Amino acid sequence: MQMIHTPDAPAPAGHYAQAIVHGGFAFVSGQLPIDRDGNVLGATSVAEQTRVVLANIDAILRAAGSGLDRTVQITIYVTDIDHWPEVNEAYEAALGDHKPARAVIPVRDLHHGVALEVQAIAAV
Repeated sequence: MQMIHTPDAPAPAGHYAQAIVHGGFAFVSGQLPIDRDGNVLGATSVAEQTRVVLANIDAILRAAGSGLDRTVQITIYVTDIDHWPEVNEAYEAALGDHKPARAVIPVRDLHHGVALEVQAIAAV
């Protein structure tokens, strides 16, 4: 197993890796809308939060030798399903024609009061 760390995405705030590469896949830990300097972007629009999270995931995947275009599964945790149109629009803009398997899971609350958290699995 190879632990991935890139300064182009926020550093982990706990005992976990940004991602682990194993068996030809990169497993990206759940990412919150935090910029690479550690600033929480919970006060920004849900669309902006989604863009930041997906950009962070892409940076982590690139450090692992992959990218958003190689994702096979994405899980999105969202605090309000009414945000879904904004999330989905930003998601579609980031992934283009690529359509990995996806789950959307409504949750009550997320750390720092942000609107979403996203984790991903990608081929390396």
